[in-house]
Amino acid sequence: MNIEFAKSMSGHDRNQYYLIIKKDDEFVYLVNGTTKPLTKPKKKNRKHIQIIKHISDEITGLFDGEPTDITIRKAIKIIEKQ
Repeated sequence: MNIEFAKSMSGHDRNQYYLIIKKDDEFVYLVNGTTKPLTKPKKKNRKHIQIIKHISDEITGLFDGEPTDITIRKAIKIIEKQ
């Protein structure tokens, strides 16, 4: 699985980090493990996010299997500290 994180650049969730779980032509579907769990992803326009390019090995190591809300929360905490 290709792990991609994004930062919201506009809207009420500005500066929040998310895991991208799905993409289509115009939108991405984002989860953060708390307010937006895997069962209810946030639909956001691609123009309003910034992809996080540098993901540490510590974060990718969390996602050996399928992502869970717990592993997503842990990964976002690590990203916020960087």
